Amino acid sequence: MYQTNDYEGMLAETVTLQGHGGDTINAYLARPLGPGPFPAMVLIHHAPGWDEIYREFTRRFAAHGYITITPNLFFRDGHGTPEDVGSSVRASGGADDALVVGDVEGAIRLLRSLPYASGKVGVFGTCSGGRHGFLAGCQLTGIDAIVECWGGNVVAAPEDLTPKRPVAPIDLTASLSAPLLGIFGNDDRSPTPEQVDQHEAELKQLGKDYAFHRYDGAGHGFFYYDRPNYRATQAIDGWKKVWAFLSARLG
Repeated sequence: MYQTNDYEGMLAETVTLQGHGGDTINAYLARPLGPGPFPAMVLIHHAPGWDEIYREFTRRFAAHGYITITPNLFFRDGHGTPEDVGSSVRASGGADDALVVGDVEGAIRLLRSLPYASGKVGVFGTCSGGRHGFLAGCQLTGIDAIVECWGGNVVAAPEDLTPKRPVAPIDLTASLSAPLLGIFGNDDRSPTPEQVDQHEAELKQLGKDYAFHRYDGAGHGFFYYDRPNYRATQAIDGWKKVWAFLSARLG
């Protein structure tokens, strides 16, 4: 808990990392100043792109004491404004699951190599990033905590699968290797409350370590203070749940 006489400092910059298949991609990293050791977080951006709010989130996590990196998952798709690149990626069917998970793995590897890191690493994602965070938790080992915010298409019908998204993440739940926090709005349509029910039932049946929090009066993306779907009361409580969960799991 921050005290008013604490020292606070931060470094934030664009860096590069080795992602899926050894590809070099760029990323945004923010870290508290000081010797540490600090726990670390990978933020998995949403379908709108590697945008300003995710850089804001990166600095926010750093202010809470986490070395935080947000890889540019659309790096291979070219450069321009986040809006233009994100629109192009969505038009082509979205991000490729294998590439995203490989890039997350590369980000985790980089974080664990830092001399001021504690070795504990969590993952946070919203929207498609929430889905990818859950997917990473099922396909990678060594993640210590996952925050999934309104992950759309975790539950998916066979006809919704594509070459880029060849599996419904819910079908991999047995392989989930990290504690999971889920944050959802009850007015959301992706995922719907019924899909969240399915998601939770599978976690419960398989004895996974999880906690879900659902908010009335909130829909998709209610943390996004720069959009009409922002819901201040629900977002404030949701962030409190995030910080409490990460403090308990990562230190």
